[in-house]
Amino acid sequence: MPMKAFLRSDLFLRFLGGFVLGTIGMFVFHHEEPSMIAPYANAAPTAEYAAR
Repeated sequence: MPMKAFLRSDLFLRFLGGFVLGTIGMFVFHHEEPSMIAPYANAAPTAEYAAR
């Protein structure tokens, strides 16, 4: 029963609400930044550049 009391507590609900709002804000406001997971297409140098 103490776990149910904690999950319904004001402290936990405020934390959960802030986490949800922060997650939504990250997706809304930082969507235009390039992803670090997807590499750039021109990241590798060309063969002519590497031969110099």
